[in-house]
Amino acid sequence: MELIRHMVELTVNINQHLTVLVQHHGVLIYGLIALIIFCEVGLVVAPFLPGDSMLFAIGTLCASDAMDLEIVLVLFPLAAILGDNFNRLMGCWFGHKAFAGRHGYFFNQGNLDRAHHFFEKYGTKAVTLCRFVPFLRTYVPFVAGMAEMRLRVFFPYSVLGGTGWVAICVLAGYFFGNLDVLDRLACLQ
Repeated sequence: MELIRHMVELTVNINQHLTVLVQHHGVLIYGLIALIIFCEVGLVVAPFLPGDSMLFAIGTLCASDAMDLEIVLVLFPLAAILGDNFNRLMGCWFGHKAFAGRHGYFFNQGNLDRAHHFFEKYGTKAVTLCRFVPFLRTYVPFVAGMAEMRLRVFFPYSVLGGTGWVAICVLAGYFFGNLDVLDRLACLQ
């Protein structure tokens, strides 16, 4: 019963706990969050890590001055872009190994050709928009690499998607996620 009470208290007061962590371990917390973003986007085995909700919560911390908005809007898109491109590179590397001489249900030349045609036609949209869909933001760059989407095509849309994803989620948290901010806005009317 005591464990449940602590879990509820932690959940209800998460902003206060995160504020204390950031104040005492600032650089470490920024680095840890950047690593989480990199891993969620950059490692095929880590799509379960928090993404949108974590960025929204970070936005609320920025609104309460517990975290620096400028650092967040520079460091975290960089982590997302690096993770995305690392994931694409792993897809390029594993793609050749996974499809070489295979005639299985998933790993066969027909599926690889379909993926290649998909990324030729819709790749730029997929790379940009997948950022806003959990699990897809982890798998699309990997499959893009397997389908040999060229880096010069992939990279600008990776930058656009990564920057847009972090900025929209963080700024949404900054402007709407903090009740104090909403209270101040309500007083202006």
